Amino acid sequence: MSNTDTGSSQPGVTPGTIALSPSALKRLRVMVAAEDKPGVMLRVTVDGGGCSGFQYSFAFDDSRQNDDLVFEQEDISVVTDEVSIEMLDGCTVDWVENPGASYFRIDNPNATSSCGCGMSFAV
Repeated sequence: MSNTDTGSSQPGVTPGTIALSPSALKRLRVMVAAEDKPGVMLRVTVDGGGCSGFQYSFAFDDSRQNDDLVFEQEDISVVTDEVSIEMLDGCTVDWVENPGASYFRIDNPNATSSCGCGMSFAV
């Protein structure tokens, strides 16, 4: 995923990026098409809260804020803000499908622990 800002050391992930797994790319293509809005991006942010201290937030957005960083991988764009990238730098967004649930999961090299659901983490 390309971007020109910040840095990371996770193998296979370019410094200053948020990457998408092949399964996340496939699912996002379906979801973006269903949004039916030109220029829609996946917004990934970190908010205070959750059982481990911080939690991930996912939403679709078709606008960019002044402090946003946009990462592009193939035909999908991911956007986050300058504060969130400090905790998301080098992570990979994955799409998991299990018989009981389907969800986005973040493999975050910056997290020192996470809760059982994977949506909350500590640094």
